[in-house]
Amino acid sequence: MKILAIKSSGDRTGISLLLNDEINSFTMDHDRKDRPNWDVFLDYIGHKKIFNLSEIDLFAFENNQNSFTATRVTASYLKGIATALKKPLILIEDDAEDNLNVEELAIIAKEKFLSTEDADKRFDPKNVNPTFKEDTKFRKLNEWYIIEFYFSL
Repeated sequence: MKILAIKSSGDRTGISLLLNDEINSFTMDHDRKDRPNWDVFLDYIGHKKIFNLSEIDLFAFENNQNSFTATRVTASYLKGIATALKKPLILIEDDAEDNLNVEELAIIAKEKFLSTEDADKRFDPKNVNPTFKEDTKFRKLNEWYIIEFYFSL
C-alpha cells in the first residue's frame, strides 16, 4: 500500500511517503506566513522517480491545532488531488500530547484505513474537513449593516 501523508503546523511542514513498509520523508522549517511549495516537497520524496501521484492508494493529513490555516491549506491541496484521482483521503486528529511526526502520521493513516469497514466510502475526500476545537471568537457581521455602509459611501 502506498500512502502520502502531510503535516503542517504553520512554521514546519513535513511530507511522508509510505511504500509498503518503507518510509521516505522530508520536513522543512519555514516562516509561518510562507506556504510550502508542494512540488519541492514531492520532489524530495521521489515524485516522478520512484512514484507517481496516480499510484498512491491513500492520502492523509493531520488535523493540527497549532495552525488552522496551515491545516486548511494542506487539506485543500490533498482534497483536490484525491478527488481528481478518485482516491481516499483520511484525516488524523492531532492530540497535542502525542505530537506525531509525519512518518507516524502515515503509519496511523494506514492502520486506520485498513481497520475501517467500507473505508473507500467513509474516506471520500468530499467528506473530510479540518476542524478547529478552540472557539475562534469570530462573529459574522450583519450583512444588512455592510450593505448600508456600502451605500452610505
